[in-house]
Parts: sequence; structure tokens; C-alpha cells
Amino acid sequence: MSEDIHYRSPDGLNLYAKRYGPKDAPLTILCMHGLTRNHKDFEPMIAALPERYQFISVDVRGRGQSDRDPDTEHYTPVIYVSDMEVLLDHLQLNRVALIGTSMGGLMAMLMMKTMPQRIRGVVLNDVGPAVDKTGLERIASYTSDTEPKAGWDDAAAAMGKVQAGTFPDFGPDQWMALARRTYRALDDGRVALDYDPEITRTIGKLRPGLLMRIAMWRLYKEMTKSPLLIVRGETSDILSEKTAAKMIKRHPDARLTIVPRVGHAPILDEPEAIDAIRHFLANVEARA
Repeated sequence: MSEDIHYRSPDGLNLYAKRYGPKDAPLTILCMHGLTRNHKDFEPMIAALPERYQFISVDVRGRGQSDRDPDTEHYTPVIYVSDMEVLLDHLQLNRVALIGTSMGGLMAMLMMKTMPQRIRGVVLNDVGPAVDKTGLERIASYTSDTEPKAGWDDAAAAMGKVQAGTFPDFGPDQWMALARRTYRALDDGRVALDYDPEITRTIGKLRPGLLMRIAMWRLYKEMTKSPLLIVRGETSDILSEKTAAKMIKRHPDARLTIVPRVGHAPILDEPEAIDAIRHFLANVEARA
């Protein structure tokens, strides 16, 4: 059971999200994707979790069915978080759990700062207050190619080429499924990445310095107001082992799950991830 959600941002963009599960669920989970992804990223996870929960999976502005922003300066997590607040108000959701992958995890951290009273628990998927430079450089290298592909087979092959190190055990079916969640069909039969190319224009310029690192760890301190699950890909080049261990040490109610033989970022349908998220959501629900 799913339903389309349409709402407007504070600056007038038409934004999109999708609802899965019953509206009267005992727990609602807001799912926020990574930089170049969209709401479909969470469909494998949602299919593997209990149907009793309600999931709201978003297309952040500039992605999927949400409008592209004519002002590219608005492609920032602070603006995205403002959109999430409007969405929660639109749906009259007072308290939710959050699942954030990569950029979506940074959004979750900001939401714990700006609206902690609305958050029941947080899952951070392969992201934290410190991001490895090597991972940023890798992402910048492949997000610069936004040319449409001739068809779905070419799109799947392109995904396999750039993500082979992230998902070494993927076969043709998995690459095609990932392509179907990441690309969209064009009227001429070609397929294109399902986001505004402008969202990636500054990623190669990111150079987190000392002041930024200090600010991010201060922001992470706000996470201690809510239970936390950290999911890390075993070979991640974004969230290091050292950073994940430090995050656990600094949070009184946090757990860490490692997804073996996966880099940045886990799909979240892996058995280790599903088991950890299922237990985490059950514990969050029980605290209500």
C-alpha cells in the first residue's frame, strides 16, 4: 500500500514524497536519501521491514518528482531540512523516527538540532560528523558524468562500472534494480539520472577543515537527545572505523551495525541492516 504526497516548499517549489504503510501506524519513519538518489532508494528496505509501520520516503528538491530549483544556492542541507519541517506539518506528524543515508543522515543531524521534540530515534546510514576526503573525491569523480544512457542495459552497466567497489557481490539483476531506482526514462527511449546535475557542482570543492570538524562534532552532540543506530558499510570510504567508534563512545544510547563486504552506502536491505533496523524501530516504538 502506497500513496503519493505532494506539498509546496516555503519558496514555492512543488515537492514529492511517497507514503508506504498504514496512516494509523504506531510509528512513522521519515526516510531521507543521499546526494544523487531519491525516494525509491528505500523501497528494498521498506519491503523487508514490518508492514505495520508507516514510511514517508522523500524526493529532496532537485531529485525525482520534486521540482528542480532555479536558484542552485538552495541545494544545501539547511534548505532541505526546512522542506522536511513543511512536510511534517503538511502530514500533521508530530513525532517521527528518521532514517538518513549519507546526505540524508546529515539532514537528520540538523533536524535533531532544530526540531528535537519531533524526533523519536535516528538511523544514520554510513555517515557521521567526520567524512573521509577519499570518499568525497570518489563521489565527485563519478557524479560529474550526467549524460543520458542509450537504455536501461547501458544504465545498469554504468552503475556496475562506478559502484563495483561498493557492491562487489552484485550481479546483473542487482545492477539493473539499482539503475531502475537511480535513473528515469526519457521520451526518446534514453534514460537519465533522476536529479538536477546542479546538485553536484560543489562536491569536488568540499575540504572539511578544523573549524568545520569542530562544528560537526558539536552538532553531533545534539544526537544524544534520541536513541541512535549507526549502520556502516565494512569498506566505507566515507564513514571510517575510527569515526564510527568515536560516535558510539560519545553517545549514551547508540548502537553500531556493520554490513560486510559493502562500501558507501549500504542499500539497507542487507540481512545485518534489516535485523538491526527492525530491533531499533521496535525499541523506539516501545518507548512511546
